[in-house]
Amino acid sequence: MKTDIRLIDYLSNRRSIPAFQMGAPGPGQAEIESILRLASRVPDHGKLAPWRFIVYRGAERERISAELAKIALADKPDLSADMITVENTRLSRAPVVVAVVSTAAPHVKIPEWEQLMSAGAVCLNMLMAANAHGYASNWLTEWYAFDERAYPLLGVKPGEKVAGFIHIGTAMVPPTERPRPDLKEIVSWVGEAG
Repeated sequence: MKTDIRLIDYLSNRRSIPAFQMGAPGPGQAEIESILRLASRVPDHGKLAPWRFIVYRGAERERISAELAKIALADKPDLSADMITVENTRLSRAPVVVAVVSTAAPHVKIPEWEQLMSAGAVCLNMLMAANAHGYASNWLTEWYAFDERAYPLLGVKPGEKVAGFIHIGTAMVPPTERPRPDLKEIVSWVGEAG
């Protein structure tokens, strides 16, 4: 068996950069298309492609963010000034944001659970594809990913769910490490080593 040391090194050091620590430049049209093409190369039982992409860029990110802020303020009129700023920049923290939308639905052979996991795999692949193109990335699902009042604004159709918003840009700070799970706490061994 041959080992790809570069891939092992990447996976050993892979980190997300917080969206608010990203800036320009972001990927251009051709790079975005390449990232989406690579992201879609995931396990997909039945070849259903039970997900789709919505790409937010340019001034439209600010407009949608302002509308999201209105929804947040309607729910919590006493939001602090800092939180109002956060709400007003939900989709404008990174130069490009891609929604991965799950279109999972009942199927005669493919359980919805498998379709949902395929959408999750797309999100992770997109992080890695963005990194492979030299960009920082972060997978977020904030309140508006689960609030169907925001769906028309975001371009999400009835019956769909947001698997994540992938923020893509250039890291403005170096990545920092965070604690990782101890394998002793998360692995159960069954059988003897071969």
